Order: sequence, then C-alpha cells, then structure tokens
Amino acid sequence: MGALAAVFLILRNPADGGTGERMASGSTVVPSASSAARKSVLLDVEGAVIEEFSGDCAGSGHPYLCRQVRERLLAEDPRLLTRDGLTIRTTIDRRLQQAAQRAIDAHVHRDDPQVATQIMIVPGEGAIRAMATSRGTADGPAFQQGTTAMPYTLAAALSAGLRYDDGFPVSDQYRAQDHGTFRNCAGQTVGEPAFAIFNLKKDGDRFVTLRSGTRDAVNTFYMRLEEKVGLCETVRTAERLGLRRADGAPLRELETFTLGVDEVDPVSVANSYASLAARGRFCEPTVITEIRDDSGALRSFPPRCRQVLDPEVADAVTGLLSEALERSTLRGLGREAAGMPGTTDAFTAAWYAGYTPGLASAVSLGDPRGYQHPLVDVTIGGRHHPQVDGTSVPGLIWKEAMTEAVRGTHETGFVRPDAVRFGACRDACPD
Repeated sequence: MGALAAVFLILRNPADGGTGERMASGSTVVPSASSAARKSVLLDVEGAVIEEFSGDCAGSGHPYLCRQVRERLLAEDPRLLTRDGLTIRTTIDRRLQQAAQRAIDAHVHRDDPQVATQIMIVPGEGAIRAMATSRGTADGPAFQQGTTAMPYTLAAALSAGLRYDDGFPVSDQYRAQDHGTFRNCAGQTVGEPAFAIFNLKKDGDRFVTLRSGTRDAVNTFYMRLEEKVGLCETVRTAERLGLRRADGAPLRELETFTLGVDEVDPVSVANSYASLAARGRFCEPTVITEIRDDSGALRSFPPRCRQVLDPEVADAVTGLLSEALERSTLRGLGREAAGMPGTTDAFTAAWYAGYTPGLASAVSLGDPRGYQHPLVDVTIGGRHHPQVDGTSVPGLIWKEAMTEAVRGTHETGFVRPDAVRFGACRDACPD
C-alpha cells in the first residue's frame, strides 16, 4: 500500500497519558546492543521501531496493538511472553496508521466519553495495516454490530439461489409468526412473536428486493430474508467469513442476528468484509510477520487462508454493497469500493465497514460506559448530533481514512457479478 518512510518515532499525547495511536516521522529509534538483549521491541512492516514490548499492555503507548500481539504470542507459545530480547515485526503500515488516526482525530476528541476505532486489513492476506483509536484501551472496544451484519444474510441468500430482484412485501414493522419461525443450529425454536422490529425510516407497505433492501438497510426486509434462508445458515456464513464475538463466546443465534446483536470488535468486522473483498477467501487476521530472538532464531507467520464462500457469490455481495455505497453520501472514494453502514437499536453504537479490492476497513463508535449512554443528543468531536448513525461520524472517518490510504496506490477493480446467475428475479418476484 505504498512505500513507508524509513523510520518513525512514537509520539505520546500528553492529554491522554500516551494512550493514543499517533505515529509521526522522525529519527531512527534503534535499541543499543545492551538494551536489545534485555528488552523486546515491536517493529512496523518496514522494520522501524514502534516501542518496547513487555507484554504489559496497560503501560503501552499502543495498547490495542499490544493486545493483539500479546494474544498472538499466547496462541503461538505462551513462553514468548516471558522472554526478553525478541524483535517482533508487525504488519502495521505507518502511512495507513497515520491516515486512520488523522481521520479519527478530525471527528472524535480524545477526551470525549465515546471511543472511535478503525482497523484496516489486507484482503487475501489478513495483515492488519492500521489499528487507530480515539483513546487507547488494552481491552479493545466491543459494541453491537448493527446493520453491518446484513451482508452475511445477503451472502447466505445469494448462495441459496436468490437473485438481486427477488424480494418480499414488507411493512415498517416485523413480527415472527410463531416461535418456530426461527430455529438455531441446534434446532431449537428461537422466534419471538411478542417482539416487534421496526424500520428507522417509515416508508409504508411495499415490495422490497435484495437490491433495494440492501441499499436502504431495511430492517424488516432483512428479517424476512433471514427467515427465508434460515438463521443457522446466516450464522454459519458469518462465522465462515470471520465474524467472532469480542468475548470469545459463540455468536448468539437469535432471530435478530441479521441486525447485528452480537458485541464484536472492529478487527473481526473488518476481516469478515476482507473475506468478501478477497472473493470469499478468509484469512486469519494477523499482526505479526516474524519474531527473531536474541540468538537470531527466526519464527515466521505466513498467511493462513482458506476458501469459505463461492467466489461468484462474494462478487454478487460486493456488487450490491458497491451500489449501496455509490448511492450514499460517502461515494467518491476515488476507487471502486463497497460498504455498509451499521446502525444499532436505540443508537447504542454506530459503525461503517467497507472495502476496495486491496484494503478492507471497519470503524466503530460507541460509549464504553454501556447502553445507558446511547449516541443520542451527544456532542462528539465538538459537534452536536441529535443521533449518530453509521453514515455520519463512522462513515466520515472511514471515507477520509480510506481515501488517503488508496491515494498513490495501484488501482484495481472488483470482478463484475454474474448477471445471468444473479440478475433479475427467480421465485420471489413482485406480483
């Protein structure tokens, strides 16, 4: 994604105690031979020093990055956390890190109670290029995903043979007919007929298709779509693409899964979208490329990937997400791009996730104090917002960072969807 400056320093913001993710160019930071023998260090993708690494992420200048490194070392060999003298080369790209940080800083202040986070991942590799936050947290943010979960249901529907213009008559309210309307992967009934779901925008009774339902993120349509393709297949599709709960528990198999009820972090969401960008090829997200100990012994961490979705289905999902982005206020990235806003129930959090052929990214925004602090009637970044949805603050951060990230890079395009396979409608056509 473009050449890096040879070296950089980490600048800690005194206003937040050095917990931000700010990086700037400067002099070379090279540990002396004696300090290198005692301390482990993190390097960027080009080999410049980020900071010393002790495994204690509470004292890190980049706690979110530190946590990712710590978790990877624990998975590889827990003894690595107790060793000194390691040189840990990460996948972080300074230019992209700075682009993400600048975009966040432009819209969310470091002393705001809300936290914004952006992750950038390379499709087909799983390499995390940027991990920027408005204020650092070693635990990482975990908010309900909202409507950025809809593409998993869309992928399941297209895999099942539905086409762009298939659809259903919907109203502005949805209610399951009975408990058996939805069944989890264990076959248990999880429908909630007493629970009503509403659309944010009231458009009355109408016929909604996969195309228009995705473009407008219609809640009641996606409930009908999940009902048709099956809750279990929707959840399994999300899992295959890479969605994981932030707490490590299984995804919740609830009827509102398609509306993003799971608490997830941006790494998981960005990586699931990266799988779509890579035409259905999932790669484990990674932040480490190699570790060298003080004796010179080397451990490498090559990409771990597998095909999880029919490439043509992934292309078809991308086709609709491209239309959704192009018809939104976020169009004009300067590259072919696809994306989806994430608005949650009662505006408890907001997201934007999307990708170009070469870079996927997700932005989350929420208040870590909990659901009792929704993004309603709030001032964020010095600006008052009656309410925050996915295309507002998160969408602006995403667009600004991604526009800068792709500038000067080689331009590529998406594979066009198969119009014969996915065009028109098949068996869910308007009367």
